[in-house]
Amino acid sequence: MAQDHSFDIVSKVDIQEIRNAVQMSLKEIVQRYDFKGTSAGVTLEEKPLQLILTADHSMQMENVRDLVFTKMAKRGISMKVFKSDPEEPAPGGKLRQKVTIQQGISQEQAKTITQAIRALGLKVQPRIDGDKVKVSARQIDDLQSVIGSLKDKDFGTAIQVENYR
Repeated sequence: MAQDHSFDIVSKVDIQEIRNAVQMSLKEIVQRYDFKGTSAGVTLEEKPLQLILTADHSMQMENVRDLVFTKMAKRGISMKVFKSDPEEPAPGGKLRQKVTIQQGISQEQAKTITQAIRALGLKVQPRIDGDKVKVSARQIDDLQSVIGSLKDKDFGTAIQVENYR
């Protein structure tokens, strides 16, 4: 009897890489001349997982945002996991912006992914399993075709393949 093969489609972020990027950003903010004596900064909150960017004015906020996201990209973190809220005033005439870091695949995104897999017309069975999508098939070639086609599509979040068996 043939055994089914499977893999999981997930959206995970390496928290340690985010911590490292935040630390590198803070070091650069302290050293840069245009940030000296200002409230420019970034903090990482673990519950809920988000970044808090602070600055004195809008132009400085843009510079802080560019600096942080550049450090994140250099550490291999996809920009698709960040959802930025609008800038809001903070006490003392400063600006603050919350950037949420998305972990897991939402139900809407999971439905979109399963529909895209079914549209391929391969003999695979995608199913939503919490915050991930599990895909199984009898043929390994079908699973590899699914993985190849998923890399070409944009689902609004960074997706990874794991537990490939």
